[in-house]
Amino acid sequence: MADYSQIDRSPLISFLFYPRRDTTPCPEGAFDLLVPVEKGISVACRFFAGHPSWSWILFFHGNGEVASDYDEIAPFYHQKEINLAVADYRGYGASGGSPGFTYLINDGHLVFKAVREELSRKGLGEDLWVMGRSMGSLSAVELAHRYPEEMKGLIVESGFASVTRLIKHLNLPARGLNLEPIEEERLAMIRQITMPALIIHGELDMLVPLQEAKDLYRSLNSSKKKLVIIPRADHNTIMFADLKQYFSEIQEFVQATKQSKTSLHP
Repeated sequence: MADYSQIDRSPLISFLFYPRRDTTPCPEGAFDLLVPVEKGISVACRFFAGHPSWSWILFFHGNGEVASDYDEIAPFYHQKEINLAVADYRGYGASGGSPGFTYLINDGHLVFKAVREELSRKGLGEDLWVMGRSMGSLSAVELAHRYPEEMKGLIVESGFASVTRLIKHLNLPARGLNLEPIEEERLAMIRQITMPALIIHGELDMLVPLQEAKDLYRSLNSSKKKLVIIPRADHNTIMFADLKQYFSEIQEFVQATKQSKTSLHP
């Protein structure tokens, strides 16, 4: 695993995370789970269960978002017969602690295992996909690399291959930091991912450039992969710029990856 400690200890961290402590009561049919990640610290997850027979997506949200933001978004997944489990990060939502990239990566493993155990315990199905939006793509890619036999596929929306690229793109102060090993490690990891993958990105995304999605798509070693570019969409309007296309692509991907012989190439 890449060593993010130099970033976590630097002033950069205040430019890269925007934690927000915010929660809402669970909507009907949803439930929360606190996942212990360190003594005295837990990370919150919210499960939006539509039906026991539907597939599950474990979703790692974007920066500045929290799991309860998806109270109004989960019904769109339910319309496509997909259940959604949204994971927060340290310092976000009902989670304790403060965020950092080391925690983002390490906690993701604990969240993944806890989500699988909770779904099994409640008899809610075993088919699981992992999805990461923006900052959450780091967690999703990490898990796709680590647990290829335990999930059906990877979905990345508005994501990037490595946080070092984002630091450079945003011209953030990184003097004195050696970022190249992190980028090299991440790219090597992506090249080892062979599971089916769906990459979704906005055509006009200025925060995370479209080239990031193209590079990620090319680097994946998946025999079944698809790159979807949403026209006229930017980083924060990607979902609603074309609601029908966005959720139809996800639904088709989930359905296709249940059947291993279905090709995803455009």
